[in-house]
Amino acid sequence: MSSSSSLSSAKPGLHPRNRHAAGYDFAALLRTCPDLAPFVRPSPVGTATIDFADPTAVVALNRALLRHHYGIAHWEIPPGYLCPPVPGRADYLHHVADLLATDHANAIPRGSSVRVLDLGVGANCIYPLLGVCDYGWHFVGTEIDPAALASARRIVAANPALHGAIELRLQRSSAQLFAGVVAPGETFAVSLCNPPFHASAAEAAAGTTRKLRHLHGTARRTAPALNFGGRPHELWCDGGEPAFIRRLILQSAAHPHLCGWFTTLVSRAENLPAIARLLADVKAADARVIPMAQGQKKSRLVAWRFR
Repeated sequence: MSSSSSLSSAKPGLHPRNRHAAGYDFAALLRTCPDLAPFVRPSPVGTATIDFADPTAVVALNRALLRHHYGIAHWEIPPGYLCPPVPGRADYLHHVADLLATDHANAIPRGSSVRVLDLGVGANCIYPLLGVCDYGWHFVGTEIDPAALASARRIVAANPALHGAIELRLQRSSAQLFAGVVAPGETFAVSLCNPPFHASAAEAAAGTTRKLRHLHGTARRTAPALNFGGRPHELWCDGGEPAFIRRLILQSAAHPHLCGWFTTLVSRAENLPAIARLLADVKAADARVIPMAQGQKKSRLVAWRFR
């Protein structure tokens, strides 16, 4: 076991199966991915860390985590695209696995017969990468941005273990989530969605400034860099998270047999009452709110089904 000085503080609230629940073991990460070394520095309490306000450092950490923990030897994303925090994304999948287990005598279904629909797979392809490695599921990822889809395809092509486990499809209509990317009669065990949280570019920029203030104690950039990146369609949409999730629910009701479970992340607890009312209006047979946490950050996923 590495010394305590190489291990970052534990991340309270992460799922028990999350590989990152004990924090980042930087000594092990550096052995696997020496390219991370220039970004590692002592934290105020003496443990190893990186500057999470530096987008290049965040990308390097993600690359090391994916290589060390999941065997993803090649992972690159275009500049400016969303670089997701791996522990939080893994948590979503572990909670979804528990949800699926409730329909299988509390045994998590594994293997390629479990088909997962990832709405907005992104340039990073993060959910399919983690889901294939942790559970062996088969993923269909949809994406409206051709450049992001091309990036995801490069990641899959560069890692032979992913071949045949991940399908990537272009969604040509910005108004549709399911129509145009799923075939008649096609079904999935579950769908995933990480919706745009903000209602405008200005709101997204303000969110970044708040994050930097939290990281540094003050917002030191006049034009703040997005430490986790993100293109406009990844960060905001008209009406923000409430409008996007409303569209998702209404369109799921038009395709009630497509997925055993429909799910989405919900960043803001104040959006839950409206979501609950809409799910009742569309006559969802079952709806659940599953709390999630990573350190001080609180989130939740909402799951519903019609059968």
